[in-house]
Amino acid sequence: MKKDIHPKLREVVFRDISCGFEIVTLSTAATKETTEIKGKTYPLFTFDVSSQSHPFYTGQQRLVDTEGRAEKFMKKYSMAKKSKK
Repeated sequence: MKKDIHPKLREVVFRDISCGFEIVTLSTAATKETTEIKGKTYPLFTFDVSSQSHPFYTGQQRLVDTEGRAEKFMKKYSMAKKSKK
Protein backbone atom coordinates (compact mmCIF):
# COMPACT_ATOMS: atom_id res chain seq x y z
CA MET A 1 0.00 0.00 0.00
CA LYS A 2 1.35 3.45 -0.92
CA LYS A 3 1.84 5.98 1.86
CA ASP A 4 -0.01 9.31 2.03
CA ILE A 5 -2.41 8.71 -0.88
CA HIS A 6 -5.51 7.87 1.15
CA PRO A 7 -7.84 10.60 2.44
CA LYS A 8 -7.83 11.25 6.17
CA LEU A 9 -10.81 10.12 8.22
CA ARG A 10 -12.13 12.94 10.42
CA GLU A 11 -15.25 14.09 12.23
CA VAL A 12 -17.55 16.02 9.90
CA VAL A 13 -20.97 17.63 10.45
CA PHE A 14 -23.55 16.70 7.82
CA ARG A 15 -26.40 19.24 7.65
CA ASP A 16 -29.71 18.79 5.82
CA ILE A 17 -30.41 22.31 4.52
CA SER A 18 -34.14 21.66 4.04
CA CYS A 19 -34.87 20.98 7.72
CA GLY A 20 -31.68 21.87 9.60
CA PHE A 21 -30.97 18.31 10.81
CA GLU A 22 -27.30 17.86 11.74
CA ILE A 23 -25.23 14.79 12.54
CA VAL A 24 -21.56 14.49 13.48
CA THR A 25 -19.89 11.42 12.02
CA LEU A 26 -16.58 10.20 10.66
CA SER A 27 -16.04 10.91 6.98
CA THR A 28 -13.48 11.64 4.28
CA ALA A 29 -15.78 14.19 2.60
CA ALA A 30 -13.84 17.24 1.42
CA THR A 31 -15.31 20.61 2.37
CA LYS A 32 -14.08 24.13 3.05
CA GLU A 33 -17.00 25.25 5.24
CA THR A 34 -16.92 24.88 9.03
CA THR A 35 -19.45 25.05 11.84
CA GLU A 36 -19.27 25.09 15.61
CA ILE A 37 -21.15 22.62 17.79
CA LYS A 38 -20.80 22.63 21.58
CA GLY A 39 -17.69 24.81 21.38
CA LYS A 40 -15.85 22.60 18.90
CA THR A 41 -15.28 23.50 15.24
CA TYR A 42 -16.03 20.84 12.62
CA PRO A 43 -15.91 20.76 8.82
CA LEU A 44 -19.45 21.20 7.43
CA PHE A 45 -20.96 19.21 4.56
CA THR A 46 -24.43 20.34 3.42
CA PHE A 47 -26.92 18.29 1.42
CA ASP A 48 -30.55 18.56 0.31
CA VAL A 49 -32.36 15.47 1.59
CA SER A 50 -31.91 13.21 4.61
CA SER A 51 -34.03 10.68 6.45
CA GLN A 52 -35.40 13.60 8.49
CA SER A 53 -36.81 15.42 5.45
CA HIS A 54 -37.48 12.76 2.79
CA PRO A 55 -41.23 12.06 2.42
CA PHE A 56 -40.74 8.28 2.36
CA TYR A 57 -39.02 8.21 5.76
CA THR A 58 -41.13 10.89 7.43
CA GLY A 59 -44.44 9.27 6.51
CA GLN A 60 -45.50 12.26 4.38
CA GLN A 61 -45.39 10.35 1.09
CA ARG A 62 -48.76 9.86 -0.54
CA LEU A 63 -49.42 6.87 -2.74
CA VAL A 64 -51.52 8.20 -5.56
CA ASP A 65 -51.95 5.01 -7.54
CA THR A 66 -51.02 1.43 -6.73
CA GLU A 67 -51.50 0.17 -10.27
CA GLY A 68 -48.51 0.70 -12.56
CA ARG A 69 -48.59 2.65 -15.80
CA ALA A 70 -47.86 -0.38 -17.96
CA GLU A 71 -50.69 -2.35 -16.37
CA LYS A 72 -53.11 0.55 -16.88
CA PHE A 73 -52.09 0.83 -20.53
CA MET A 74 -52.55 -2.91 -21.12
CA LYS A 75 -55.87 -2.92 -19.35
CA LYS A 76 -57.17 0.09 -21.30
CA TYR A 77 -56.11 -1.09 -24.73
CA SER A 78 -56.88 -4.77 -24.24
CA MET A 79 -60.52 -3.78 -23.59
CA ALA A 80 -60.59 -1.66 -26.77
CA LYS A 81 -59.10 -4.52 -28.78
CA LYS A 82 -61.75 -6.98 -27.54
CA SER A 83 -64.65 -4.62 -28.36
CA LYS A 84 -63.49 -4.20 -32.01
CA LYS A 85 -63.79 -7.95 -32.75
